[in-house]
Amino acid sequence: MSDWSALGQLLDQVQAYSTAGGKVWLSVLFIFRILLLETAVESAWDDEQFAFHCNTRQPGCENVCYDKSFPISHVHIWVLQIIFVCIPSLLYLVHIFYIMRKEEKLKQKGEELRAAQTSGVNMEVHLQEEIEIEIKNFRFDIEKYCKMKMRRGLLRIYIISVFFKAVFEVAFLLIQWYIYGFSLNAVYSCKRDPCPHQVDCFLSRPTEKSTFILFMLVVSLVSLALNIIELFYIFFKTFKKHMKHPQSETYHDTSVTDSSWLYFT
Repeated sequence: MSDWSALGQLLDQVQAYSTAGGKVWLSVLFIFRILLLETAVESAWDDEQFAFHCNTRQPGCENVCYDKSFPISHVHIWVLQIIFVCIPSLLYLVHIFYIMRKEEKLKQKGEELRAAQTSGVNMEVHLQEEIEIEIKNFRFDIEKYCKMKMRRGLLRIYIISVFFKAVFEVAFLLIQWYIYGFSLNAVYSCKRDPCPHQVDCFLSRPTEKSTFILFMLVVSLVSLALNIIELFYIFFKTFKKHMKHPQSETYHDTSVTDSSWLYFT
């Protein structure tokens, strides 16, 4: 199994800009998915094809029957599921870094202009115009992303990321159900060339594997439920705040580096 440390470090940064529900979701992801996948689940499937035997000695029959019965490994499905459900959170983190960078550039331009004006240095006309244009171009972003409106913009992106995490959870549950269902049989019948006739093939440790499949199913459902609850919570708090202060445009000195915007304070 590949090293998950790089992904873990990125998601640790996402946690700083997540709601309480988002932090619980990340804990479920690490403890019950990644950690379990690295330890118990992988060892249960390490003999997946090697211990798959059929009651025939025909060369190649076991390979084609295994391919028919298991077109893609459960472990590989779960790895893909983890990657896909993490993508929205990582894109959300990229968006935060992008906004932080724009805010930093604007502050730097403003400091340069103020320093030049304070020191009495005559600026070149084109340089002054360039800075003024930069400030004008970034003004919309500052009004939208900094303080109150900046939090609204980031909240919108956060809601989209949670929505797509839920979509990916449902998609992979349907994929797994369509290919395998949620349990494994001890015996699989197969009739495919080059098998001489219909043969029976025997799976190693079907009960243990079925137990892990059900456990991963429960974890996926819990993760999906957390995403749905988080969406309803955000919509409820946003609606409640809007009804309480429908015309409020109060500016709070809050930067994107402060995660308090997600707590609707």
